[in-house]
Amino acid sequence: MKLRTIHWLRFGAVVAFALGAAGCGGGNGDLLEYIDQIKARPGGRIEPLPQIKPYETFAYEAQALRSPFMPDSPKGRAAAGPRPEANRPKEYLEQFPLDTLKMVGTLQRDNNRYALLQTQDGLVHRVVPGNYVGQNDGRVVTVTDGEVQVEELVPDGIGGFYKRSAAIGLAD
Repeated sequence: MKLRTIHWLRFGAVVAFALGAAGCGGGNGDLLEYIDQIKARPGGRIEPLPQIKPYETFAYEAQALRSPFMPDSPKGRAAAGPRPEANRPKEYLEQFPLDTLKMVGTLQRDNNRYALLQTQDGLVHRVVPGNYVGQNDGRVVTVTDGEVQVEELVPDGIGGFYKRSAAIGLAD
């Protein structure tokens, strides 16, 4: 009896599978009709390819002139402008950017006016005209009660330098 039951279960599974597969086969009529409509349309006109012009060669005859892709003689311009002193020993305040230095006061002694500059670590240093401060070879030009005037040598990007004025004002 068990063998017959297994036989009927197999038969039922085969019939269910056959019915399911048969249901997938139909229902494409509207799709086939649409494809036939598209095929029945008249064909369109394809534009011709554009005419390709032949390449015209060009002989570059300006080899002796300055290249437009190179700066005009940076060595000549760099030598003519201001330059930092190469063999000068660096001073302590040259390791700090100018915007991190604060002027906290002045000091007058023996007809010399000193500016008191404070670094970020809280140490106070005195400077006079001629001292160097900042990272761009900044030289102290004048010291007044309210500020320190500095003249820096800033690289111009093509091998030379230009002078730029800056000031460190008295901190509040």
